[in-house]
Amino acid sequence: MADVSLRQLELFAALPNFPTLSAAAAHLHISESALSQAVTSLESSVGEQLCVRRKARGLTLTPTGQDFAKQARRIVADTQELILGVGREQQLRGPVRLGCYSSFAVNVVPELLEGFPKRHPGVTIEIMVGTNEELLSALEAGRLDVALVYDVSLPTGYRRRRIYATELEAHLPAGHPLTARETVDLADLADEPYILYDATPGIRNVTDAFTARGLEPRIEARVTQIILVEALVGRGLGYGLLMSRPNALPRSTEGRPVVIRPFDPPVTVSHVVGIWPADMNLTPRASALLDFAVEKLGGYGRADVEGAAGTPDGAASDSAVSGSAASDAADDVTG
Repeated sequence: MADVSLRQLELFAALPNFPTLSAAAAHLHISESALSQAVTSLESSVGEQLCVRRKARGLTLTPTGQDFAKQARRIVADTQELILGVGREQQLRGPVRLGCYSSFAVNVVPELLEGFPKRHPGVTIEIMVGTNEELLSALEAGRLDVALVYDVSLPTGYRRRRIYATELEAHLPAGHPLTARETVDLADLADEPYILYDATPGIRNVTDAFTARGLEPRIEARVTQIILVEALVGRGLGYGLLMSRPNALPRSTEGRPVVIRPFDPPVTVSHVVGIWPADMNLTPRASALLDFAVEKLGGYGRADVEGAAGTPDGAASDSAVSGSAASDAADDVTG
């Protein structure tokens, strides 16, 4: 069998991230012909076709190729960790690629980017902000080490570590009669104009939450940005329903006050968790970053609602995470 180089494995491991061989070659700073030759050499060594290369249809990995790319990523990552591990007793060094769900990124990423490099100056953090689908895809493709998401409706095959508790809260304009109360009931808001955070699964799940109480929201506006929800609430155009966040100020981007009240009884409760593929080892750097996140953010949230099932922004209870989620979510996992 012909020898296989680490460089060949590194090149092939990157292919699932690109629609064409030319796009992959450009990103990898290699000629398309050299990349094609490396793939052909690997196929000769493996004895099977690993990908289909058609100019009109782009690049498609065969099932064998997909499995080969996944294993190649693991080998490349382990090799990098072996090299970076030299002198690890002194300090951590190297990159950690962190993904963060877009709706709460502004509330957690600054804390991590400010404090973590001071504690571990040898580590660099690369940030990706996106939707659940984008983050899960990046994790599977090996472009992220770990991602911060809501612990709800996650597919099987991921390990997780809780970062902080979060729950649905009512955002009210200053002077609203309900601001005089410590907590509010969902029924109190049914006849009020509602500024809907228009993001899946929020639309359907908010409706489900009201329906479960025999209520129907009076939607005044649908917007796709949380800061716009706050801005409209600040101007007194209605109320908003958003998950609680650390480091959040009770005012809109225009500087207008927004009064935040929890629900009693709670409507939705969840956790923000760090997740990574179960078949991949969490790097020491990523593990240290999760430790830091728990240290700085783990005390956030009401203790009396921790452990309840819940959902993301503007969402009522959707579905439990499949597989071993119940046991995984209950324990801190450092990989």
